[in-house]
Amino acid sequence: MRRLPITATGGCQCGAVRYRASAMLDNAHLCHCRMCQKATGNLFAALVAAPDDALEWTRSTPATFESSAGVERGFCAQCGTPLFYHAHANGRTNLTIGSLDDPAAFAPQSQMGTEARMPWFDKLPSLHDEGETEAGDNAEWAAAIRRTSRQHPDHD
Repeated sequence: MRRLPITATGGCQCGAVRYRASAMLDNAHLCHCRMCQKATGNLFAALVAAPDDALEWTRSTPATFESSAGVERGFCAQCGTPLFYHAHANGRTNLTIGSLDDPAAFAPQSQMGTEARMPWFDKLPSLHDEGETEAGDNAEWAAAIRRTSRQHPDHD
């Protein structure tokens, strides 16, 4: 795993917790294990690590849950956004790619925990595309969400 001189920022949905990493590792991956599914409330966790010595919490600190011995998962206590997976012994914090301000910058390169991957996962690209949320019957709904959204912007 290489240490990359890339600055990355991110945080939770409500903006109560923000972070900055002055370096990142080249380990972007998906984890399909059942624990990651439960921790993220999703089919998998999309993660990329920052070395612990390069990560700072710039606004508040996340709440944590010790999901197994020597491992904690961090989240915002206010809005519940999953933020990281951290094994105390390995010197890095795996941030959730979705919590990054620029998630497109960290395309997963591998996957793990595939014993729990959903059997229909490979069929996702062939699903019917409902299109943009602004189109058709969803336009009024999308406009109402935009007017009342409390989501923090993807920057400080």
